[in-house]
Amino acid sequence: MRIIKNRIRKGVVTKSIDMGFLANAEIETMGVELKKIIHERFSRSFHIREVDTGSCGACESEIIATTNPIYDIQRFGINFVASPRHADCLLVTGPVSKNMAVALKKTYEAMPEPKFVITLGNCAYDGGIFKDAYYTESGVASILPVTFHIPGCPPKPIDIIKAILTFLKKG
Repeated sequence: MRIIKNRIRKGVVTKSIDMGFLANAEIETMGVELKKIIHERFSRSFHIREVDTGSCGACESEIIATTNPIYDIQRFGINFVASPRHADCLLVTGPVSKNMAVALKKTYEAMPEPKFVITLGNCAYDGGIFKDAYYTESGVASILPVTFHIPGCPPKPIDIIKAILTFLKKG
């Protein structure tokens, strides 16, 4: 009874998510194309193993946002996996700290062929604001062969999806 009284007293306190018709249509259009390309290339889902090599966490927040109900990239055939042995692609964020260099190499070596490395964010590309710091190895390219880069600090979820689509189209 108390919950009902509270609900009547407060009214509706949630806000509807309004990304606009254009954004929703763009996501759906990209999603259909993504699903088609992924099915043609892999005959299953595209599996990504994400590794944070010392970032501030902003890129990870945007990656997580790509899996929320607004973007929901899993419905298009992109899945994040816990093991590099199941991954088609390694998605790396952050400048490579000295502590993470060996772990990043081992993760890459554990992946089956063919393997792709995508850097996400300015820090992963060249070290970003941490470039030439005493505790970093700089960008990922100094350690692994980078196949594709997604720029931004951090890139928006829609930009991440667009970039993955571009990467898979180049195939």
